[in-house]
Amino acid sequence: MFSRPHSKFGVLKLTPVIALPLMFASAVSSACLEFNAPLQQGALVWSTVEPGTSVSVDGQDLDVLDDGTVIIGFGRDAKSTSELLVKKAESTAQAMECSQTLAITGRDYQIQRVEGVPAQTVNPPPERMARIRREGAMVSNARRDRIERPDLTEAAIGGFIWPVKGPISGVYGSQRYYNGEPKRPHYGVDVAVPTGTLVRAPAAGVVTMAEADLFYSGGTIILDHGYRLSSSFLHLSKVRVEVGAEVKAGDILGEVGSTGRATGPHLDWRMNWRDRRIDPQLLVPPMPMP
Repeated sequence: MFSRPHSKFGVLKLTPVIALPLMFASAVSSACLEFNAPLQQGALVWSTVEPGTSVSVDGQDLDVLDDGTVIIGFGRDAKSTSELLVKKAESTAQAMECSQTLAITGRDYQIQRVEGVPAQTVNPPPERMARIRREGAMVSNARRDRIERPDLTEAAIGGFIWPVKGPISGVYGSQRYYNGEPKRPHYGVDVAVPTGTLVRAPAAGVVTMAEADLFYSGGTIILDHGYRLSSSFLHLSKVRVEVGAEVKAGDILGEVGSTGRATGPHLDWRMNWRDRRIDPQLLVPPMPMP
């Protein structure tokens, strides 16, 4: 079950080399492939192709799972178009190709400008930079390996659940300017709940990071859903899993806190597909009202 954005998916151009039949039936129509949801900045979408088919976007080869599932993610600042190429191998030397230009809908992000903030509050002290760089490398390494587990990926895209439920206090893509200087955008969704609230896995995965105290994110868990699709959980007061643990949707990962650079207890849930930050809120049902 997914929350459906209201923006409309569109196709700008279709230039088939040899026409292919539609490979997938779903709610959102396209020419070469049909996707499960509209294409927009921050979205993770998927479709299905026949065995032996290769798919690329903007020259980048995509993973095709054993059941034919193919996944595409778009970052916060994705361009307005992407070039899709589908190649279906035949027994002969000739291959069937279909290409199209995908239209990616842009989004408006919350921008907040704050003036008069002391420099030491905005930027970390120089003596902390070595630690920050070291921990950044640890996070990158936790997402580096390509875990080829179709069972994890198929379970994940079958339906994400909220890791905690409560008021949403921060949204994907928002950005602050301190004293006129832009800071990094916020790439997750924040849920304001009390310290100690249990954090549950939003989908199946393997734990690739379980750290109690990182400078920025405090207690941090990274959960790999397979094929470089992962979730991160930040500012935890307690980490209750270890690296290598396999979990399924609903299993307990840790507890909400305000560790690291946080001003109050909340869960910051982020998601990555390859090197792109995607919006978790597009993959779950609307937050239940209290």
